[in-house]
Amino acid sequence: MNQMSGAEALVHMLQGHGVDYIFGLCGDTSLPFYDALHRLNHGMTHILSRDERSAAYMADGYARVSGKVGVCEGPSGGGATYIAPGLVEANESSIPILAITTDISVAARGRYALTELDQSALFRPLTKWNGVIDRAEDVPKLLRTAFREMTTGRPGAAHLALPFDVQKGAVDAADIWCDPELGRYPAWPTGPDPAAVSRLAGVLLAARNPVIVCGGGMVLAGGETELIRLAEQLAIPVATTISGKGSIPEDHPLAVGVVGSNGGVAETRRFMQAADLLLLIGCRAGSVTTERWRFPAPGACQVAHIDSDPGVIGANYPTEAAMVGDARLALAALNAELGKPTAPARELNAAAVAEAKAAKFAAFQELAESDERPIRPERLVATLSELLDDDAVVIADPGTPCPYLSAYYPVKRTGRHFFSNRAHGALGYSLPAAIGAYHGRPGAKVVAVMGDGSFGFNGGEMETVARLGLPITFVVVSNGVFGWIKAGQKTGFDERYFSVDFNTTDHARVAEAYGLRSWRVEDPGELKSKMAAALDCPGPALVDVICQPLQEARAPVSEWVA
Repeated sequence: MNQMSGAEALVHMLQGHGVDYIFGLCGDTSLPFYDALHRLNHGMTHILSRDERSAAYMADGYARVSGKVGVCEGPSGGGATYIAPGLVEANESSIPILAITTDISVAARGRYALTELDQSALFRPLTKWNGVIDRAEDVPKLLRTAFREMTTGRPGAAHLALPFDVQKGAVDAADIWCDPELGRYPAWPTGPDPAAVSRLAGVLLAARNPVIVCGGGMVLAGGETELIRLAEQLAIPVATTISGKGSIPEDHPLAVGVVGSNGGVAETRRFMQAADLLLLIGCRAGSVTTERWRFPAPGACQVAHIDSDPGVIGANYPTEAAMVGDARLALAALNAELGKPTAPARELNAAAVAEAKAAKFAAFQELAESDERPIRPERLVATLSELLDDDAVVIADPGTPCPYLSAYYPVKRTGRHFFSNRAHGALGYSLPAAIGAYHGRPGAKVVAVMGDGSFGFNGGEMETVARLGLPITFVVVSNGVFGWIKAGQKTGFDERYFSVDFNTTDHARVAEAYGLRSWRVEDPGELKSKMAAALDCPGPALVDVICQPLQEARAPVSEWVA
């Protein structure tokens, strides 16, 4: 019998599923795995990160723009605990990433071995699928299971623990086989019940003022063409969540923009208030999209829902009609059912969309042209919008960047050209996610925008960027404060500010020390020229922008608006 080690089997199984990149960090328990990666001819590239959390965010960013499974790895103990935040974010965002954490030997369990940890219990609630490989011969089977679970149905994250002695155990080479289709997502998409299609079509045709709200599931499914066909033939306005940006070009006459408490404004909220039917597509109708379930209020309008996960349908609103299935296939079936109907005259139409956009961007432009110091965030967003091509990939960290870019940075192409970590909103995401996004779409300009609070979480990954020479542009919104929390203390707690301010760092000098080209901007008049220089830089670059803090700004966040 032709045999190989468990570590070698793991490498071959990753290769067979079409993995191109592995993001990770070395450790004692990973030595057999690393040795197999070194010896075997597999064609994969290992990207050494400086933190396991960053490795998971890199895999996440890669998966979002490539349509392939992102793979990250780390050692036992602290490595496993550090990688966990990236898994829970990806899983709740329906992004398939596989985290492989090596572990102490099976034979050493219960003997107080260094870094011993119950990895199965740790990762069970954080992932869609979780396994510990106790026998080397199970490596191929469990890898096949992991890829199948990650990419079918509602995509999600998976975790595999690989003990040290299992990596050295024997595996039958004949068991090394894979389905390469499971390396991409959504794999094996399913269509809706024809009866459900007819029911939803009838509800949609009967509505006077329907509005579509697309979540991240639309972009994940690649259903943008079918969405635009539906919207145009029925003249229905289309709003999106933050994760749904890219469902429709935001310069389309029916594109409303982002709705909700983060990035939504009064002009976009009007569509949620005036609709008599809300069609949710790949959208969970969570607290942000609905401004804590106030827009729409329960019972204020009918709700129809399309989602690949039946668990989200009817979770927050009574549902008049529902289709369970892949968004692309569901919309294709709906369009076929509708044929070519004549759109009725409506209050919510292209003219209403144009009026709302004009009002929204007039207020924005007034602030974007301000020469005030510190620089207004609106001016930064306007500068990026002017300088970046339509195919750029922009990643926004939570805090100051997210609401401004969500509301005012126009995504003019369908697909994933903008994203933020909206499931849990942990700081420190955009810098490593940009590294993954670059590897997933190397032909596009990748820009990561972060607050200085986020920079402090993983600035060390600038060494990774410099080592690899990646032409990514990093923008730091610098104001010396955890601004989101301070703004909340201002509006909700009578300006009782507590433990939210910190010293201002010269991020440009820090970046320069790591080997990046860098610029610091305090004068609004210098912002465009310095940003253009950074974007044109052939290697990694950072622009440190001294910006107005959130508690003093007019951010598009509804809970701060009087």
